[in-house]
Amino acid sequence: MQNRREGWGEENMGHDTVQETRPDPYSLLDLLSFSRRQMINPQAVDLNEIVRKSEKLFSRLIGEDIELEIIPAERDLTILADSTQIEQILMNLSTNSRDAMPHGGKLTIRTELIEFEEEYINRHGYGKTGTYALLSVEDNGEGMDQKTKERVFEPFFTTKEIGKGTGLGLSMVYGIVKQHNGYINLYSEKGTGTIFKIYLPVICSKAEESVPVNNAAVKHGTETVLVAEDDTRVRNLIKEVLQGYGYHVLEAKDGEDAIAMFNEFQNEIQLLILDVIMPRKNGKEAYDQIKTLKPDIKVLFSSGYNVDIIHKKGILEEGLDFLVKPISPNNLLRIVREILDR
Repeated sequence: MQNRREGWGEENMGHDTVQETRPDPYSLLDLLSFSRRQMINPQAVDLNEIVRKSEKLFSRLIGEDIELEIIPAERDLTILADSTQIEQILMNLSTNSRDAMPHGGKLTIRTELIEFEEEYINRHGYGKTGTYALLSVEDNGEGMDQKTKERVFEPFFTTKEIGKGTGLGLSMVYGIVKQHNGYINLYSEKGTGTIFKIYLPVICSKAEESVPVNNAAVKHGTETVLVAEDDTRVRNLIKEVLQGYGYHVLEAKDGEDAIAMFNEFQNEIQLLILDVIMPRKNGKEAYDQIKTLKPDIKVLFSSGYNVDIIHKKGILEEGLDFLVKPISPNNLLRIVREILDR
């Protein structure tokens, strides 16, 4: 795997400037205590149970000035894993989040059940289709700049003062995830916070069977959609999916560009798809200005951040249509059609 800005997440599609970061398989990982040479004892364990049991430890670890919220999935998430190493992942990521919030903040640990789809595998040439447990560790701390994101999983890389960090914590996390046949994504932007998303294969057939399957055919459309996304690859992928189902797509590279594009084609555009975090003007600011020209314009916002974080930061008010990236092409097409048909 290589460091790169991915347009599609492990199971699905899309992210914003709060980008996905996937590390190279550094040879130095073999030196780590949690590398592929480390003996592990994988067993069938419930990821939710590991998270719940560790809650008291996390509370002591992060301190009283950081609010901790645990949001487990409603169903069991049975994975083949060494529970001690999964706890190590949680401890390292929680410590990383604590250090990113020196003046307090909020740490959210959540689990979900998701699907890796064939379309993603075909486009990117790696991964396996199937059911995965998604473990997300989210904070509203200082966030990372581009250079830090590119190196964050390197062994011995640290932004801390000498003597205050080994630079091995996130390398260990990456090594453990790889050892468990999983994937890890990083979403972060300076001043906005960070989310680590870890995908681990689910082995419980009962859980797999409980995943709702949408067998309804995806409907085509003919409407004009304005897509504002500052990542060129992401924008091109969204355009390709929508055009493949009959939509006419106009592209904008940031908030200001979206406003200019709407001014030119406002009589044709029926829907806006706006990345929440963009240069010059963010998605909400662009939407507010466009609404003064066309109050009934329909909009779909998206972001790599969870909707709770977006709302609590005041970027979006509740009630607006929102998709957390990454999302599947089918889900994108479905909700676009739903919004347009209202």
